[in-house]
Amino acid sequence: MPKVVYVSTEGDERVVDAAVGETVMSAAVRSGVPGIVGECGGNNSCATCHVWVRSGFADRVGGPGDLEDDLLDLGAEDRRATSRLGCQIKIDDDLDGLVVDVPPTQA
Repeated sequence: MPKVVYVSTEGDERVVDAAVGETVMSAAVRSGVPGIVGECGGNNSCATCHVWVRSGFADRVGGPGDLEDDLLDLGAEDRRATSRLGCQIKIDDDLDGLVVDVPPTQA
C-alpha cells in the first residue's frame, strides 16, 4: 500500500497509508491530517486541499489542469511552482513515499 507523507509548517510528519486510486486529499481527510479540509469533497471546486508537492515528486505528479490552475490562484496561501490540489492527485504505486507540505491556512 503506497504511503503519503504530509509535513506541517512546524515540520511534523504524518505518514498515511493510501489505497491505489485514492487521492491525496481523501487519504488526508480519512486520516485526520490537520490542514487538509477538502471542503468540496474532492470535486475540484475549492482550494482547501492545497499542498506543495516536494520537488522530488513534482515530475511524477505532474502539473495542474486548467480548472485546478485557476483554483490555485484563489487559495488562501501563496502558490508555488509545485502547488497542487490534493483532490487532483491520484495515488498509484509510483507515488509511494510522496511527500507534500501542508500550507498553514486553507480557509
